Amino acid sequence: MTSTSFSGNARTTLAVIALIVCSAVIAAPVSAAIYTQISGSPATTSKYLGGSPSLSASVTGANEFTPGQDATITVLVKNSGVNAMKQLNQTAIEYSDLPTTAKFVTLTLTSDNNAVIIKSDPQILNSIPASGTGSTVQFKAKISSNATAGEYQLPLVINYQYPRVIQQQKDSEFEDTYTTTEVTLPVTIRIKPEVKIAVVESTSDPISAGTEGFLNLKIRNDGPENGSKASVKLIRSGSSAIIPTDSSAFIGDFPSGGIVGCRFKIVASKDATAQTYPVDVFVTYTNSEGDVVTTKSETIGIPVDSKTSFAVTSPVPAVAAGTQGIIEVQYRNTGNTTVYETQSRLTPHGDVTIDNNVAYLGELQPGQSGTALYDITIGKSTEPSTYTFDSKLRYRDALGNSQESDTIVVSIQVLPARADTVAGIPTTVVIAGIILVVIAAGIGLYAYRRKTSLQ
Repeated sequence: MTSTSFSGNARTTLAVIALIVCSAVIAAPVSAAIYTQISGSPATTSKYLGGSPSLSASVTGANEFTPGQDATITVLVKNSGVNAMKQLNQTAIEYSDLPTTAKFVTLTLTSDNNAVIIKSDPQILNSIPASGTGSTVQFKAKISSNATAGEYQLPLVINYQYPRVIQQQKDSEFEDTYTTTEVTLPVTIRIKPEVKIAVVESTSDPISAGTEGFLNLKIRNDGPENGSKASVKLIRSGSSAIIPTDSSAFIGDFPSGGIVGCRFKIVASKDATAQTYPVDVFVTYTNSEGDVVTTKSETIGIPVDSKTSFAVTSPVPAVAAGTQGIIEVQYRNTGNTTVYETQSRLTPHGDVTIDNNVAYLGELQPGQSGTALYDITIGKSTEPSTYTFDSKLRYRDALGNSQESDTIVVSIQVLPARADTVAGIPTTVVIAGIILVVIAAGIGLYAYRRKTSLQ
C-alpha cells in the first residue's frame, strides 16, 4: 500500500511540473527565447540591466562629387551604445546578445531631390556591435548633370533589432526578447563647383570628302567655377568621318558666364558621304583648388558634302578619221564646294593622239562650267564609231590642298575618212592650191623678165 501511495504522489508531482513548463512556454512571446540552466551549480556571470544601440553614420573615403558623375558613396555605420548597468550574480544567465548590439540591420539610402539619384537597393548587415570599428556599406549613385554646387544631406534609414532587458524570473531560465527600431540619419556629401561648357556657335568652311577646312567655335562657361589656364580640346567622335587636324586651343582664363572663341582645322575622310558627322568638344582647366580638371564633353555636328563631282555637259565632238582638229569639252562643277586652279587632263588611246592633253579651267563655283580645248589627231585607219576617253580634273580646295576628281568619261565620235584627201585635205583643194601657186610663180617670172628687158 505504501509503494502504491508513493507512486501516485510521484505521478501527481510530475504532472504539476509539466503543467508549469507548458504554461511558461505558452506565455512566452514568439520573438523570445528561453534559456535553461540544465545541471550543475551556476557559474558567476554578468547581466546587463539597461542600454541600447546608439548608431551614427558618415561618409568614408570620397565625399565630393561633380555633376554628371557616376558615384560610389561609402557609408560607415558605428554603434556607440553603452550598457547602463551590470549585475554580477551567481544565479544569472549570460546574454546571447548584449542589449547594445544592433541585430538584423537593413540600411536604405534615399534622396530628397533630383540632384542625386540612388541606384542601389537596401543593404543588409547581420549585426553592428557596440564599441567596434563599425561596418561599411556602398551605394551606387548618379549625380545629375544639372546639380548645383553645395552640400546635400541624404537620409539613411536604418532598421534593426536589439535585445530588450527583462527581469530574470528564475535562476535557471531567461527570456531573450528583441525590440524593432527604425532611425533616420543624415549622410552628407558635397557637389563641387565646376566649369560646364555650352557650344553657343559652330561654323565651318564648306568641306567635302577628302578636303580640309576650318571650324570656328564659341563656347560659354555655364558652370559656377572660374577656370584658369584653360584649353579647348577637339577630338574625333568614335569613327566619325571628321578628323581634327588641330586638337587643342589655349584660351587662358575661363570665368563663369564667359564666352571664348577658338578655331580648329578639320579634315573629312575620303570615304565620307553627304551627311552631318559628330566631333567632341571639352575643356581642361585648373580649378580654385589647383587641380587640373576636365569638363564633360559636348558633341556638335559638322555638315560634310560628298566628294566634289564633275560632269561633261557639251555635245559629243565629231572628227573625221585621218584628220586633225580642236575639240571642245565643257566640264560642270556638280558638287557643293568651290574648286580653285582647276586643270583637266584627257588620256588618249588607240590611233588617237593629242598634242596637248592638259587644259586650264581656273575657279569653278558650284554649278559653274569651264571649257577645255584639246588638239587631237585621228589616224586614217581608225574605224568610224564613238570612242570613250578617260579624263580627270585636278584642283585645289579652300585651304590650297591639291585634290583629284574621279574619272570623267569624254566621248568622241570618229567619222569616216574623207575621200581623195591628202593628209586629210581634199584633193580638189590641193590641186587648186597648186594651180594658184603655179599662176603666182608665172606672173612673178613674167614681171621679172620684163623689168630686165627694159634695162
